[in-house]
Amino acid sequence: MSQDFIIHLAREAMVVALSLAGPPLALGLLVGLTVSVLQATTQIQEQTLTFVPKIVAVFVAILLFGSWMLDNIVRFTENLFASLPSLIR
Repeated sequence: MSQDFIIHLAREAMVVALSLAGPPLALGLLVGLTVSVLQATTQIQEQTLTFVPKIVAVFVAILLFGSWMLDNIVRFTENLFASLPSLIR
């Protein structure tokens, strides 16, 4: 196991983690921004109004992108398990 392989593996893990976290975080960000603008224009300062739509948006993003996210993590895990014989040497 070389240092280059470990760096490559860590890089791939970070890319997979960021790509899996991207859709729910982006949708939560857009909903949070929309709710904030709505609160600023209507001067409603209810604290719970910001959390509930964001939680719902994240759950919807997980429902929409869940199969794609699962495919990505399974593909990464299969590649990792396939490379185990070369790691053990």
